Amino acid sequence: MTTPTPPPSTTGEPVVVLGAGFAGLVAAVELDRLGIDVIVLKASGAVGGLATSHTVDGIRFDTGAHFVTNRLATALGVMDQCRDATEYSEAVWRNGTAASYPLGLMRSPRYVTSALAARLRRNPASRTAADRFRSEYGRALADEVAIPLLEAWSGLPAEELAPSILDKIPGGIGETVALTAARRLTHRPIAIGYCAEAPQSANVWHVYPRDGLGVFTDRLAAQLAGRIHLDTPAEAIHVRDGRVVSVRVHGDDLPAAAVVTTLPAPLLPRILDDPAVAPLAALSFRAMVFLQLRIRGRGLLPAPVTWTPGSELPFFRVTETPMAMPWLAPVGETVLTVDIGARVGDSTWTADADELASRCLDALAALIPDVCTRMIDVYSTRTPIAYPVFALATEPARRTIAKHGIRGLVSAGRNAEFAHLLMEDVYWRTLRSMRRLGRQLAG
Repeated sequence: MTTPTPPPSTTGEPVVVLGAGFAGLVAAVELDRLGIDVIVLKASGAVGGLATSHTVDGIRFDTGAHFVTNRLATALGVMDQCRDATEYSEAVWRNGTAASYPLGLMRSPRYVTSALAARLRRNPASRTAADRFRSEYGRALADEVAIPLLEAWSGLPAEELAPSILDKIPGGIGETVALTAARRLTHRPIAIGYCAEAPQSANVWHVYPRDGLGVFTDRLAAQLAGRIHLDTPAEAIHVRDGRVVSVRVHGDDLPAAAVVTTLPAPLLPRILDDPAVAPLAALSFRAMVFLQLRIRGRGLLPAPVTWTPGSELPFFRVTETPMAMPWLAPVGETVLTVDIGARVGDSTWTADADELASRCLDALAALIPDVCTRMIDVYSTRTPIAYPVFALATEPARRTIAKHGIRGLVSAGRNAEFAHLLMEDVYWRTLRSMRRLGRQLAG
C-alpha cells in the first residue's frame, strides 16, 4: 500500500482524521464544508464503526443501542429515508412487575418520600457515583434501581465509580416529567434524555432509517469521495514544539495541519509518544455482548426498552425495537435485544449465541412466560468498547483529554472523548469542535 497523497491545498497541509465511524465522517465533512483539505484514515476495510446495522433473514438490528431523532436526520439530509417510531417508552421490571419510567416509579410513595428527603437534606459534595445517585434520587430508588443498573452497565461497584457519570443525563426530573406528559398528549415518541448538546423539546422525536444506520454513514462518506483511505491505520502521530506536524502511514510521514482523532482514548498513547496523553492509557471501556432473539409475536415487553435491575439477572436491559419500529422485523415476528455485560475473554465474551440464549431464557420467562416456545433463532454481536467506565481511579486521567495542550490535536466522538454521548450529541459537539479548529487554522 502507498501513503495517501494530500489533496491540492489552499490552507497548507491537510487535516488528518483518524477513524471513519460516525464522528470521523461528521468531522471530515464539516472540515470540507469549511474549505479545509482533509484525509480520513480508517484501520479496517469499511466505514461506519459502531454506527452500522446488520440484516439477517429479514431482521435488522444494530450493534448496541442507537437513538436517532428527526432533528439529526434532518440535519444530515436523510429525513426522507426515515420513518417515525410508532411509540417510545421505557419501563423498569422489578420483583415481577413493570413500572413506566419515570411516572410509574413516581407512583411509589416510598420512592417519592425518599427522593424528597434527599433533596431537603444538605448533602456534602458527592465523592462517588453511589453518593451522587442517592443524593439525586433518594436512597430507595438509587439502591433498588439506579445503582444496580449502573453497576451492570459499568462492571464496577458504584462506590468505585466517579460521580461525574451522572453528568451525562440531560435535564432534571421536572423537564423529564413535562416531556413525558407531552409524549402522551401528542402521541409522538418525543426523545427524552438523549441529547444534552441541543435543547430537548416536544418537537424532537425518535425516528429511524428504513434501511438502517448505514444511510447516515453512506451519505457522509459519499461527500468524501477519494479522501477516505481504508485498511490504512495511523502508525504514529508526530509532534514538534508542542504542535502536531505529521502522521506516519505505511512507514512514511504524511504532513498534517492538525489531527482529529476518533480512536478510543486509551489507544492514543500507543501512537503518540507524549507525556501529555500518557495518562489516557489507564482508561477502559466496558465490553458488551448483545444477544438478538428472533421471536414469534410482537409487543411482548412492557415497553420498547425495559430495564431489569438486579444482580440475579444475566442482563440489565431488554429492547424490543420492532415494537417502536415495526419495519425492522417481518410481520408476526419481533426481535429482543438483550444487553449482557462482559470482559473481553471471559466466559460471556467467548460463549456462542446459543449458549448465551440458554443462560437468558429462564430469566426472560419472568417477562414473557412462553418465550421458549416463541423462539425462532438467535444471533449475537459484541463490542469491547460498549461504554466508557468512569472509574474513580482513572477520573484524573479522563479529565486530561481536553487539557493536553498539544496544538492541532482534537478528540471527537464518544470513544475519543471518553464520554457517554449518543449520536445527536456526537453530531453537534463534533460540528462545534471542527468550527473551532477551522478558526484556529485560519488564524
